[in-house]
Amino acid sequence: MQTPLPGTARLAGAAALLFLAGCAKEAAAPSASPALASPTASANATTVNGTMMQGFYWDVPQSTSGQTWWQVLSGQASELSQAGITAMWLPPAYKGAAGVNDDGYGVYDRYDLGEFNQKGSVATRYGTLSQLQSCISSLHGKGIQVYEDMVMNHFMGADAQESFAYNGTNYNVWTSFTYPARANKYSSYQWHYYNFNGAQQAPNNGWYQWNPWDFQPYNNGDAYDNLMGCEVRYADPNQVNETINWGNWMTTTLGLDGYRVDAGKHMLTSFLNSWFDGVKSSRFAVSEVWFNSVSELQSYISATGGRTSLFDVPLHYTFKAMSDGNGSWDMRGLEFAGLTEADGAHSVSFVDNHDTDNSGGLYSPIVNLKMLAYAYILTREKGYPCVFYKDYYNYGLGAQIKTLNLIRQAHAYGAGYEYTSVDDADVYAYSRAGDASHTGLLLMLNDGSSNATKTISTPFKNATLTDLTGNNTSTITTDANGTATFPVNSRSYSAWVPKPTTSVTFTINYSNTVTGQNLYIVGSTGQLGSWNTANAIQLSGSAFPNWTVTIPLTAGIGVQYKYFRKDGSGNILWEGDPNNSLTPSGTSQSVTDTWH
Repeated sequence: MQTPLPGTARLAGAAALLFLAGCAKEAAAPSASPALASPTASANATTVNGTMMQGFYWDVPQSTSGQTWWQVLSGQASELSQAGITAMWLPPAYKGAAGVNDDGYGVYDRYDLGEFNQKGSVATRYGTLSQLQSCISSLHGKGIQVYEDMVMNHFMGADAQESFAYNGTNYNVWTSFTYPARANKYSSYQWHYYNFNGAQQAPNNGWYQWNPWDFQPYNNGDAYDNLMGCEVRYADPNQVNETINWGNWMTTTLGLDGYRVDAGKHMLTSFLNSWFDGVKSSRFAVSEVWFNSVSELQSYISATGGRTSLFDVPLHYTFKAMSDGNGSWDMRGLEFAGLTEADGAHSVSFVDNHDTDNSGGLYSPIVNLKMLAYAYILTREKGYPCVFYKDYYNYGLGAQIKTLNLIRQAHAYGAGYEYTSVDDADVYAYSRAGDASHTGLLLMLNDGSSNATKTISTPFKNATLTDLTGNNTSTITTDANGTATFPVNSRSYSAWVPKPTTSVTFTINYSNTVTGQNLYIVGSTGQLGSWNTANAIQLSGSAFPNWTVTIPLTAGIGVQYKYFRKDGSGNILWEGDPNNSLTPSGTSQSVTDTWH
């Protein structure tokens, strides 16, 4: 959930409920804020080159072909695993103030995961507790981690009004949450007015306030306490401790692997630090802190001691500028962009989410060139990419995203490199150097209306590359410096990947030489010099009369080649016809030839 403007409300699911409220324990007197917990190192237990999916969008159907949302996700576990999705961010799983019409962000009872007849139904919008647990079992069974959306800022849909006086003002507000249908199962904690700082009021969505807000606005007023509903008073340790207890209950009940924290910038930071320390352990966490500023996000990371990753909001807005430009935006704006580049270890990169693609929200989605944005985040060295369910399924981008994500898992390794001297207003290039077990890749993005080519020095020397996205069918061979001219189609993207190589050892028995003469091999591909004797490869005569050399050749690509003898004056004697031929295969191969 993102931030409405101060003084406005955006309730989840159904329209605003009058005087939505709720919070407290058997009354504890106000006390000092909990001390800031000591910083701890971030322990993000994610899969190497993993990709998470946001497994929902605003107003997902309550029923799809007779199935609840939990059943839909459960049925998609296998195909998503095969597409390289390694973690699933689930929507708020608890009962909302508007019952089945609530997306979960208007949270009423955090202990009701679709088990109690409250707010007009047993099920939540997404289904029942047993269906949720079955969904998680299906995801886990396919190796997909599960992150739950934790809404801790507020409550809505109180059970009763409460009357009280504060600083000479009489209040009558909906702030009593006693959950009679749950009857204290799992927790006897109840919430009352003294557990809150204030509550939103209808019909003008102003605020009743009877305790100080937990913190003063910061980041030019973009972060503030009173977001919506009944604002939990986390300056009181009773609420802190209860929410930690609830977090641990959720983790155990659902077998969670991590968390997405809603409305992070609207909650007291010391509370969140305590919550992470009391609940997170080595699990993953990402918080929604909607700052369109890398420096402000970095400040928040510092304030939380690196306990949580953050969504890369500035990178999203960079993609939005690219989309809005629709071909006129300068693609060099993608160089070193966002929190992902500044602090990849704490960045979750994304293209769109449930807030940006919500017809009733404050934001608008990325419409144009969206796959260029996905190609960017899925091949990047830094950041933890998040794929949006609606893009994958509803907008029909799943096949393309799957291809990119499998390229990510197989090839997007090693150091990243920005081609600042190559990029222009239309074309952006970026490479991954690969490592001992993975090839690396060259990414090219083109938002222009014309096909383009770029001569680029890649990390891939004497290599044959193909575009594994299928957008370009060319085969490109680099020279000994790794340089070649690469094409990219208009308004498209390519991921050029070196084809696998076979280490071929050539051996020939030849004794017809004198001092100063050597044997060379040259052939039909760039790896063999492209029939140019100046680029021929010299063999070693250390085991004379056997001459040998080992050359990496592209597997599966047939080559022709010949040997020749050259003396110190450059005079050449060619081996006779016909040419030798070979199709390299496997990781290594040995060839023994006879001079014709």
